[in-house]
Amino acid sequence: MKKLIFGLISVALIAACSNAPEAETDPVQPKKKKAAISVQDDAAAKAKADSIAAAERARLEAERLEQERLAAEKLEADRARLEQMINQLMSDDVYFEFDRSELTEKAKELLAQVGDMLKEENRFVVTIEGHTDARGTEDYNMTLGGKRAMKVKEFLLAYGIEADRLETVSFGKEKPKVEGASEEAYSQNRRANFRVKVK
Repeated sequence: MKKLIFGLISVALIAACSNAPEAETDPVQPKKKKAAISVQDDAAAKAKADSIAAAERARLEAERLEQERLAAEKLEADRARLEQMINQLMSDDVYFEFDRSELTEKAKELLAQVGDMLKEENRFVVTIEGHTDARGTEDYNMTLGGKRAMKVKEFLLAYGIEADRLETVSFGKEKPKVEGASEEAYSQNRRANFRVKVK
């Protein structure tokens, strides 16, 4: 009897459960959630891409500025080096004995240094100016100044400097380095000196 009652109760419970209405589900709801997640993912991906692109632009700009800075530094260093070389060349006078145009040993040593600088910097075009002291006629001194300038040019040509980078001019006694009629003044005026242009 107990078994029968227990069986009927079980059947009734099963029947009640099977007749219970199913919970309503909205088939659109998961699609809305998926769409919202998809929009959020797209926005996050775009924000990440924008952030990466901005970082790359900033890196490229920093790189460009650094390259410009390095180029400016290099240009300034080159300008300073050229200026130093020009000043040295223009301060290096080649001195001659009285009434002579032959190069002394000291003059040849100096001209070898000048030749090295001209080889190092092939943008230099040099005008060699020949001078004399105040003694002698104007014509004689113009000729002697020209010979002195030519001797310097010949040395530099033999040293390997191109002819189109070397010009000569004579000033005779017109442009003394030191004023006066002493031997000391005369010895400073018997010279060849350089003027430099950068091509």
